[in-house]
Amino acid sequence: MNYESSQGTVHAVDSVSFSIEPRSLIAVVGESGSGKSTLGLAIIGLLPIPPAKQVVGSVVYKGVNLSGLDRDQMRRYRGTEIAMIFQEPITSLNPVYKIGTQIEEAIAIRDFRHSGKPSTSQHAKTRDRHEEVIASLKMVRIPDAENVADRYPFELSGGMRQRVMIAMALAQKPSLLIADEPTTALDVTTQAEVLKLMRNLMDEVDTSILLITHDLAVASQIADRIAVMYGGQIVEQAEVNELFAQPLHPYTNGLLSCIPTGSKRKARLRPIQGNVLDLRATHNSCKFAPRCPYVMDKCWTAKPTLIASRPSHRVACYLHEQQQ
Repeated sequence: MNYESSQGTVHAVDSVSFSIEPRSLIAVVGESGSGKSTLGLAIIGLLPIPPAKQVVGSVVYKGVNLSGLDRDQMRRYRGTEIAMIFQEPITSLNPVYKIGTQIEEAIAIRDFRHSGKPSTSQHAKTRDRHEEVIASLKMVRIPDAENVADRYPFELSGGMRQRVMIAMALAQKPSLLIADEPTTALDVTTQAEVLKLMRNLMDEVDTSILLITHDLAVASQIADRIAVMYGGQIVEQAEVNELFAQPLHPYTNGLLSCIPTGSKRKARLRPIQGNVLDLRATHNSCKFAPRCPYVMDKCWTAKPTLIASRPSHRVACYLHEQQQ
């Protein structure tokens, strides 16, 4: 996936491949600019075209290649099958409509797409939808749901707005929920509550979650698997416990060394040396080579691919290719 700009072509997502199992949570982790949000927007078909341009590849959902669908066909999947929660809910919620009205609209769209025609009993349908709005707000643990449904977005706290966004997304009963940095603007306590809520709701509504985050500590709390992205590529994939216990890629090790432990120690945090990769350039080598402490001659001449180092652990690094 590329972006065309006045300063050249930006190669935002390059050779990314992974799968999400039913009722599982996979976290995509990486620095800002690594292509995480572009990946999420590409899956749900929300990238602006132009400047975004898909060069080659596919997004397969339940056997259907979504990247081959036109705009009208994609609407059948967006929201009802695949929903997305964005970084800052205040920019995603309409400030002039009440919370209940906005969730009810999402439910109405879901019903229309499932039935293919509007309801003949509009009054009864509206009453049923209002009850479902209240049930959706209660599902995300919002107290006094009737009162919250009658409020405007600006009357709620950041944590409450994020819960409303989760309720709105899950009200459409999607099979896949893409959460793009859902806790970035929240304090630590509220962040923990929202993450726990998302994990619990995954089983309640029978959905899978793709969590996009720059914070490995956040991913470790709720993810089943973690995919580490750098320079638009996935450089390591593993189950969460294995990734933290035995990280293989130098970039993953660098991210882990930057996480504060919460304990008093004399050693300073070890930042990753060098600068973030310029994605406007074409790279036929390892993209992490300029910052890697273990760089070899081969790293500069060929691009490593993901290999299975262990049954459930894949890494794109020549260090581990040599060990096989």
